[in-house]
Amino acid sequence: MNAMAIEPDPHLSMVRPVSPRSPEGCEECLRLGSPWVPLRLCLTCGHVGCCDSSPLKHARAHAYAEQHLIVEPMEPGENWRWCYAHEAPA
Repeated sequence: MNAMAIEPDPHLSMVRPVSPRSPEGCEECLRLGSPWVPLRLCLTCGHVGCCDSSPLKHARAHAYAEQHLIVEPMEPGENWRWCYAHEAPA
């Protein structure tokens, strides 16, 4: 049997060492006065946006607008990455 090799996500090449630009919360929600739930950190530029469970989904909007497609959660104890292009863990 020939098992297919799993290729690494090509968008991982966009990951950089970043610090959250807005550790207080979602950058756009803070400006708008809108509530958010879990936050996502852009691993290309440090943008902090709200996740898809939030009403305005700013992390996803940032990912597509800037083509910064890899994020990680900002919640303590969570250790994973997500690729918006592939809609899959990265």
